[in-house]
Amino acid sequence: MDAESNTWFVIINPTSGNGSSKKHWPKIKSLLETHLFDFEFAFTTHSKHSTTLVHQAIKNGITNIICIGGDGTLHNILNGIMTQNDFLSSEIKVGIIPIGTGNDWIKTHHIPLDFEAAIQIIKNGVLATQDIGKLVIKNSSKPAVFFNNLAGVGFDGLVVSKVGKHKHIGALAYLYGTLVSLFSFRNFDSKVGLNSEVISGKTLMILIGICKYSGGGMQLTDKPDPFDGLLDVTIAQDFRKFEIIKNLVKLFNGTITENKKVVSLKTKSVTVQFNQENAPYIQADGELIGTGNMEVSLIEKAFSFYTKPPN
Repeated sequence: MDAESNTWFVIINPTSGNGSSKKHWPKIKSLLETHLFDFEFAFTTHSKHSTTLVHQAIKNGITNIICIGGDGTLHNILNGIMTQNDFLSSEIKVGIIPIGTGNDWIKTHHIPLDFEAAIQIIKNGVLATQDIGKLVIKNSSKPAVFFNNLAGVGFDGLVVSKVGKHKHIGALAYLYGTLVSLFSFRNFDSKVGLNSEVISGKTLMILIGICKYSGGGMQLTDKPDPFDGLLDVTIAQDFRKFEIIKNLVKLFNGTITENKKVVSLKTKSVTVQFNQENAPYIQADGELIGTGNMEVSLIEKAFSFYTKPPN
């Protein structure tokens, strides 16, 4: 590993925002040059390429990374940071120039969509360090997955599985995925263990939040705080199709957590077991992870990023 460098490494996902990243890269590159950034850059060529690029940059001593893409690109950059062994994860500093479908994570931290404003935030150098979730699928050879926004299993996992082909319509893709998923989803049997308590029964979805928004602006957890050292868990129990339709607006305005069939709890870790053969989909930061019994734990103050200065 080389000594720590002052160079920035810029990762561009050319497919983010229905190709907007690639289209706008010349303008963004010019702005970075205007603001006197010393940087190298690379375009991703496959889904988890960002993770590999992060590993390579860090091996070369680069600890400042700029993400040009959406929630999925940032998710893969985070996983690159959390799976390298050369620096503490919090020593790797990430700037975000958001171009994506949902752009959910930036909503919590008020990072603007305007390119120049986002670059100015990075240049100002104000850092925040938030908590990160670690998700392990038990009895699986898959490595742990780290997430910075929200993980979920059940109905929202099915929605994510439907969104992929329709990201070109932006945040509406999540509404489309929700409506399509209504026709095929079945409540599942689950056993959720947290805080020495077990909650069992028919379940619509289980959400484990760190930040506030997911699914193109939905608010599915009660009081998530990326800095409080706790996961915010929502268990939506045994919703019928008509109840989901009736509560669609509440999924977006955050009042779904007030429903009598919704349990909200704070915890450091949570286990989820499925009492059926066909386990539901698991998603993290809008990326499909797989299926199976799982365990999620919190890593406090693990992810450093450039943000707006406090008012």
